[in-house]
Amino acid sequence: MADAALLASQRRSLIVDLVRRSGAVRVSDLVEHFGVSDMTVRRDLDALARTGIVQKVHGGAVAGPGGAVDEPGFEAKSGRESAAKDAVADAAAALVEAGAVIALSAGTTTYAVATRLLNTPHLTVVTNSLPIGDLLRACAHERGPSTPTLLLTGGSPTRSAALVGPIAEQTIRSLHVDLLILGAHGISDSAGLTAPNLAEAQTNRALISCARRVAVVADHTKWGVIGLSTFARLDEIDLLITDDKLDTQSQTLLRDAVGELIVAGTAEPDDRSATPG
Repeated sequence: MADAALLASQRRSLIVDLVRRSGAVRVSDLVEHFGVSDMTVRRDLDALARTGIVQKVHGGAVAGPGGAVDEPGFEAKSGRESAAKDAVADAAAALVEAGAVIALSAGTTTYAVATRLLNTPHLTVVTNSLPIGDLLRACAHERGPSTPTLLLTGGSPTRSAALVGPIAEQTIRSLHVDLLILGAHGISDSAGLTAPNLAEAQTNRALISCARRVAVVADHTKWGVIGLSTFARLDEIDLLITDDKLDTQSQTLLRDAVGELIVAGTAEPDDRSATPG
């Protein structure tokens, strides 16, 4: 139990840190943790909610629109865990058949998947990702009609270059796709698949609703991360593709929770050079 004599500003700073690390806090847990009254905790949450750092919900608080969860832009995320993303993208691209209608959500891993589909015959790609849209348009300009057909959802762009909002959702819900390849900000056994903001979560729910099969692509760093809003439970996922840096215990949990788990092997230069000849 923390020191009950903490100043209100100190206690509130610690609450923000807890929200950033776990995605949500409960009033009852904070009462026990800080050794203060229920009313004191609720006043703290009211003060933080006024700043936008947290958002009050029944029984506690979650990260708010004011910045408890910092979502980097597309370019900032592109260079992270490149070997793991490549392995996951290769495995996901192998699922796509010629002539299929697929959807790709926004994200750097789904973008990596898109780069592997440029020569897939008679493919139609629905996406809310501006970078994926730019990639497919550039490819069509260079190669002509043999490249995948692009259907961009429209909507308002987020910092991570995802098109979201009512226009995107209305377009998506009118469609039917064979396979959705879906990224996630975070995955956990308690919160499922999460997004860093409400708008992106709602658009992801719309994508799930229009797909006959849902495949999630997420490297090992996404496990245990909880974003602001849940958009799917683990048992709603037909297939989850991750890389072999995810620990064995987490792999076992996911195998029990999702329809199918694929663990893609990474091929990093250091690993290859260490292999005996």
